[in-house]
Amino acid sequence: VQLVESGGGLVQPGGSLRLSCVASGNIRSIEAMDWFRQAPGKQRELVASITRTGSTNYADSVQGRFTISRDNANTVFLQMNGLKPDDTAVYYCHGEGLERVRAFVDRQFNSWGQGTQVTVSS
Repeated sequence: VQLVESGGGLVQPGGSLRLSCVASGNIRSIEAMDWFRQAPGKQRELVASITRTGSTNYADSVQGRFTISRDNANTVFLQMNGLKPDDTAVYYCHGEGLERVRAFVDRQFNSWGQGTQVTVSS
């Protein structure tokens, strides 16, 4: 299963960006999709997650500013409002679920996107 992110860029403090992540492949089901981020010199951290049933979870640092959502297909979005310089990082999409590998055989997948840069600066 492949994940491809888009929507990153340069934005001024207080601005907004919307990230998208499309999952493709022989997907049977997606259990959860998440957004992580990694700033220079820091560990990768979970930003937001959404389950198949629509339950969401956010890091304290983005609660109330970021919103994760997904469509009825295999796309997850991250709406980021009120961006701060501390939000500058490479944002990665992550997904897990089941993929069809051959007739009547499924296996779990755990996939990452290539990342998209978000820079918040004046």
